[in-house]
Amino acid sequence: MDKTTKRQMKLSLFLTGDGNYHMAGWRLPGSKTDGGQNIERWVEAAQAIERAKLHMLFIADAASPPGTDDLETLSLTSRIDRMDPVPILAAVSMVTKNLGLASTMTTTYLEPYNLARSVASLDHISGGRAAWNIVTGSNKDDALQFNRDSHVPHAERYERAEEFVDVVRGIWDSYDDDAFPRDKESGVYMDPKKVHLLNHTGKYFKVRGPSAVPRSPQGHPVLIQAGSSEPGMNISARVADVVFTSQQVLKNAQDFYNNLKGRCANYGRKPEDLLVMPGALLFLGETESEAKEKFDQLNSLIPLRVAMQRLSANLGGIDLSKFDLDAPMPDIKVNDARVSAVESYIAISRREGLTLRQMAMRSAAAKHHWTLVGSVKQVADELEEWFTNGAADGFNILPSDMPGAVTMLTTKLVPELQRRGLFQTEYAGKTLRENLGLRRPADLSTRQRAL
Repeated sequence: MDKTTKRQMKLSLFLTGDGNYHMAGWRLPGSKTDGGQNIERWVEAAQAIERAKLHMLFIADAASPPGTDDLETLSLTSRIDRMDPVPILAAVSMVTKNLGLASTMTTTYLEPYNLARSVASLDHISGGRAAWNIVTGSNKDDALQFNRDSHVPHAERYERAEEFVDVVRGIWDSYDDDAFPRDKESGVYMDPKKVHLLNHTGKYFKVRGPSAVPRSPQGHPVLIQAGSSEPGMNISARVADVVFTSQQVLKNAQDFYNNLKGRCANYGRKPEDLLVMPGALLFLGETESEAKEKFDQLNSLIPLRVAMQRLSANLGGIDLSKFDLDAPMPDIKVNDARVSAVESYIAISRREGLTLRQMAMRSAAAKHHWTLVGSVKQVADELEEWFTNGAADGFNILPSDMPGAVTMLTTKLVPELQRRGLFQTEYAGKTLRENLGLRRPADLSTRQRAL
């Protein structure tokens, strides 16, 4: 970025498979009850945020519906309604031009070759707007769909993820940018000298290559990582372009930001090669009292059993039935499956003096993300403080409901941020990398010549 150019926020809209981040979002008047499978609703959301110049639509996903061992509780939520995000994003790409398209896909229960091909295909379909959110998975139900009786241990998941990501990037480097002349006169479709077989043999994977898909418009689709554990931060510093994180306090967010950016040098990268975007759940109103009314209304629609089940799941499956609901949240032994998440929940409960019941309701509303309830000006002030004080490069916006929260975001908050010069009024380029200000990776032959 030119030193004379004012630094501006990057903004992503984070949607779960059913579209509503808040557990009760589907119950509000105006919210569609079939949001997970209603493709017109996805199209409307994508076009709305593209008009507002947001950088990216991000769809969170889990391979399996969560909590299927308690169908009575699951029946009170919309979480079972989730289509595969990649076909959704492919459809959305046909009715948008600049919006980035990101999907969660797990390294634990997929194969790297298939994932590499799928995401590269989306990058070609969209003209260079695809992103992959790298997760190892925290939903224990996923294991039951993939020939396992229990979730893979945390350390093994991250070890597998490291190798998985390297294989995917290797597959994406199968061809040089100009490997396909497709010359009708000579009959040469592909230049064999510009093809690179991966020939990878590791602990978890054996993959020869090459890809069935030519090098993608972005070189590599954008890589996103979420996680604050040591293994998660290391893989972020090494390979991620964007990091989503859960932070609630400015000082802690600054510490995370500086820690993560500082690790980039260990892998030959610059701090600006990686963007940090904390999650922010917004309840916006014309006034603070209106925003609080929305917040209270939504929370009143959460059944307690749903809140308790979700908190248990977010703590790695801890049995909470033996604890007093109205006593301070107990000290929970950190479960192997959710190390950083458990620590975040305990920190929130201690800082805010929450009982177990209150923490469960907080978890159902926002998990352990930063929650902002206020007028448009108040929320813009908070975002600006974090952005200008070294805590974030932008934000992953979590809408409580659809379309209400998204409408407030695009028609009220974004114009306020633009008025302050904090957010773009036009896209910088055509690809997601260009719009995020990230470098395009050179092809393998170019990198080898530079050595």
